[in-house]
Amino acid sequence: MTRIEVIVIAVFLTAGVACTNYPASPPTTVAAAEPAAPLAHADASPAPAAQENAFLATGPLIVENQVDVAAQRDGVIAKVLVDADTHVKKGQLLAALDDRQISADLEAARAKTRSTENDLKNWEAEAKVLDVDAQRAQKMWEAEIISKEQYEHAKYKAESDQWDVMRVSELLTNARDVEHSLELELEKTRITAPFDGVVARRYIRLGQSVTRGDRLFWVTAVAPLRVRVTLPEKFLGHIKTGTVVAITPAEESSDRRYRAKVIEVSPVVDPSSDTIEILAEFSGDTAGLRPGMRADVHLPDMP
Repeated sequence: MTRIEVIVIAVFLTAGVACTNYPASPPTTVAAAEPAAPLAHADASPAPAAQENAFLATGPLIVENQVDVAAQRDGVIAKVLVDADTHVKKGQLLAALDDRQISADLEAARAKTRSTENDLKNWEAEAKVLDVDAQRAQKMWEAEIISKEQYEHAKYKAESDQWDVMRVSELLTNARDVEHSLELELEKTRITAPFDGVVARRYIRLGQSVTRGDRLFWVTAVAPLRVRVTLPEKFLGHIKTGTVVAITPAEESSDRRYRAKVIEVSPVVDPSSDTIEILAEFSGDTAGLRPGMRADVHLPDMP
């Protein structure tokens, strides 16, 4: 074999070896890039984990004072002074019943009271006169000027007049009680707001005849707002008075959250549902919230 042939064979062998080793390099590059993919996935995992650990409870927004103002006596509506969505103060007049008959009865009772007072004064004055006569008769009997029968007559007449004074005094008490009773009945013809708040509904019309117990207005306070929700039994002992919770309106898509403080935790578990009840009161700005709305209470979930 010549030298030239040896060189040619060596060149072909070298090229073959190079072609055989070339495909091995890409796996080395892929192997180095593989660890990066799990790291990127791990960075995104905390957000779903935080959502899975949150517990959501929904309940209505309520206020402490919220009542149907009802008629306390039969009558006809003579005045309607407010309508729905009217803000009112405690004691403010909302409506009035026709009070002509009760006013007349009250004036008659007041006249009877005045008459009885004057009658009592007359009896008291007469009793003093008879008491003086009895004392004088006693002295005259002791001086043997009059007989004992005359003295006893004056004495018993004075005692009799004292009983008349007591009788008329009781009549005066009765007259004053009747007068006071009619004043209370007159008060019942005036429909007033029981507390500061807003008129949510008006059920009556002018001239309408109502009976005792009929609903006239629905008055509700607007603050402080509270939310009442039920929680699973596992929260017992973890949610306590003073705990601050986040609240969002249930029907609102915005991310705005409100703060509320737990003011009441049910001391017992409802055996029919294995739940407890909590009451939280809003603190800070409550703009946009109204009694009756439903809200979501966000709590950290219990294991």
